[in-house]
Amino acid sequence: MRTSHLKLIGCVGALLLLIGCESAQVREFMDKVGTGVTQGQSPLTQKEVAAGLRQALTIGAEQSAKTLHEKDAFLNNPLIRIPFPPEAIKVKNTLEKLGLTQLTESFVVSLNRAAENAAIRAKPIFVSAIKAVTLDDALKILRGENDAATRYLEEKTSADLSRAFQPVVAQSLSQVDATKYWGQLMSHYNRIPFVERINPDLPAYVTGRALTALFSEVAEEEKKIREAPMARVTELLKRVFGHPDAKSP
Repeated sequence: MRTSHLKLIGCVGALLLLIGCESAQVREFMDKVGTGVTQGQSPLTQKEVAAGLRQALTIGAEQSAKTLHEKDAFLNNPLIRIPFPPEAIKVKNTLEKLGLTQLTESFVVSLNRAAENAAIRAKPIFVSAIKAVTLDDALKILRGENDAATRYLEEKTSADLSRAFQPVVAQSLSQVDATKYWGQLMSHYNRIPFVERINPDLPAYVTGRALTALFSEVAEEEKKIREAPMARVTELLKRVFGHPDAKSP
């Protein structure tokens, strides 16, 4: 099988598993990738491919949400750590000069805790959004890079995900006292004469950063499932993604 066929099978494993494929759509996919008896193994069936694809993305989505939900997943990772809101950096600098560094640091910790707490709620929201992606759309982008499917999803679903995820983040901000810390910070800041009033949208800010991290993690899981045999943790995944039909000559 050509390299492009390998990419097609691999990429689909990171995107189409949760898309409800009708039998005709699965048949179209099978016609595109081709199956047959090779190296003594029976050909992959439509049922196996569809089930394997759904299972792979389910595992990837669950692992991404679980990883980001762990304590300090955001805080200790410089690539996704949520900093003080950039538009309010003047508040941070001003208050730290007044000796309130501990308060600003506590606020930053609470922002990251809110993202961690909300991450576990990402899976059902993400799954709901991904179901809107059509098979035709997916087949057009699946021959791209290792994260092509994730980037496509990010472009197509970010707005809907943000609207659905933001109330979850807002609730989490309150639970971890981020809202309280922000209120204390602004209380101190607003007592300073002649300062400009600043009031960033914290739920929107944390939501944006959290979704960026989520898509980054999903892209990593997508790559693992497509390329790494060790990431195929069930017999079905081993058969579907390890089958000779999924390998180049």
